[in-house]
Amino acid sequence: MVCMNLLIPLAMLGFGVVFLRWPPRKINGVYGYRTARSMASQEAWDFAHAYFGRLWTRMGLVMLPLSVLAMLPCLGKGENMVGLWGGILSAVECVPMLLAIVPTEKALKKRF
Repeated sequence: MVCMNLLIPLAMLGFGVVFLRWPPRKINGVYGYRTARSMASQEAWDFAHAYFGRLWTRMGLVMLPLSVLAMLPCLGKGENMVGLWGGILSAVECVPMLLAIVPTEKALKKRF
């Protein structure tokens, strides 16, 4: 279950690095940080990926050890307890993952 709970922080870290180093070059509707503001211009597109990539990289690095620590109370517990705790942790991890959109959109609005 610890491995499963590391998927969200690892995905954030991985995509954060990808958006920073190898962002999608052109605006597209398939891959990347796709919102109305980020797709308004090429400059906004590039800015959004740099900002969002930096944010997700940092958040992923913080969430990785926290996720491991959060699962420590489940050591030696039964299947039901581990499953319940892991499910709750996964739901909690989704919150910062999605909330990263808010500061990115605010930065886009402020800049463009």
